[in-house]
Amino acid sequence: MSTNVQFREFKSFNKYFFLYLSLLAFCAVVHLYIKHNVGNDSTISEWIINYQGGLTRRGLLGEICFHLAKLFNTELRFVIFIFQSSFFVFLLILNFYFFKKIKHNILTVFAIFTPIFILYPVAEIESLARKEIFLYAYFLGVIYLCDTKNNYNRYLDKYILLVTPIVCLIYEQVVLFFPFVVACLVFHKKIKTFKLFFKTLLLFAPALLIVAYFFIFPLSLDNHEIMKQSLMINFNESCYMSCHLLRVNDLDRLGFIVSSNFGDIPFNTIILWIFRYFMIFLIGFFPLFFLSAHSKIKDNNFFSTFKLNNVLALMFFLYLPIIIIFIVGSDWGRWIGMLISFATYFYFFLYKNNYVDVDFEMMSKRLSFFENKKIFVIIIFIIFAFGWNQKTSKSGDIATNPLWKVPYNTSKGIFGWNSFRIYQDSIFSIWHKKYVE
Repeated sequence: MSTNVQFREFKSFNKYFFLYLSLLAFCAVVHLYIKHNVGNDSTISEWIINYQGGLTRRGLLGEICFHLAKLFNTELRFVIFIFQSSFFVFLLILNFYFFKKIKHNILTVFAIFTPIFILYPVAEIESLARKEIFLYAYFLGVIYLCDTKNNYNRYLDKYILLVTPIVCLIYEQVVLFFPFVVACLVFHKKIKTFKLFFKTLLLFAPALLIVAYFFIFPLSLDNHEIMKQSLMINFNESCYMSCHLLRVNDLDRLGFIVSSNFGDIPFNTIILWIFRYFMIFLIGFFPLFFLSAHSKIKDNNFFSTFKLNNVLALMFFLYLPIIIIFIVGSDWGRWIGMLISFATYFYFFLYKNNYVDVDFEMMSKRLSFFENKKIFVIIIFIIFAFGWNQKTSKSGDIATNPLWKVPYNTSKGIFGWNSFRIYQDSIFSIWHKKYVE
């Protein structure tokens, strides 16, 4: 099969992608509405962190919601629901406009529809509309301003200087993804020397100072108690889960965090977790890795000094700081989702702006097995894209059937159906529950 035939443009991508995102938006809003009154929902718990007890990490949005709820004399949870649903739908819109102008082929479609990317938070609603959505929106803003054809790219430095600190006030873990942001600047500014590279890094100084402040001056237990009392007095809202753990798992107690995550866990269990998420990483990232491995940077830049001309090698280099998250946190599914999101946006930034040469001929040879097997490829795509996804917690097993479960669970929420399983006593269902679930 010729290269042009095997990687011909998928011209219907925008239509199907729009329908896909629209369905996810509808399901997400329904789930967020249902969840917003659940007393122990982790999605809400990190949004109620506020500044009533003093400046603390992740408190900016909670403080805004706190005052808006008081101003309009409404429930804090309803205000949070409005924020969550609006910003999540906004992120899906950004995704549509980011991917719509690309000439898509079968590999790019596999990379975008991997279930650990856009589908993941809707399939695993415990991770739906968490604060990483602002990290994605921020990064897409950087990419938008890095477009040389954009009339607004002259504001790029101001955006980095002023908006990045605000994102740190929302979710300080964005600092671990700064390498991806810096990499975009290296390509856009054509940075080749250490001097220009470090000059660019100075744009991140205000954001780093804010994170350093949270590390040096964490919220005291007394001030945390004030925040708790303000929630109870004003909204009869308890400070639970993420809000409660804000002080327990603060940045000055890294040793305690690591020991609480792994100290009492059998070694074999930890190995099982690592193996499971390594397989999730390997399978879910495979289309993007395959593309990256066959993509080379066209022009020399700062990364050429480190022999990082292959995009896959560069990608792994940018991943290094993010390993910290898996050591100090338990939401490994979310971290995987964050990894794939930044990596996918970054690769397609390079792809869209013609910064890379993609060896379609070599990829075509290595995929020659699939020649003239259209039905087989479609079946693989459905299983790959809609047959599984990771759970949120590191101890959670792999989830199955999001193609069925997402609309099914949404319908249950709308119509109040009781749970049921089609053909639950069939041989296939018994086999699936025993060996897959």
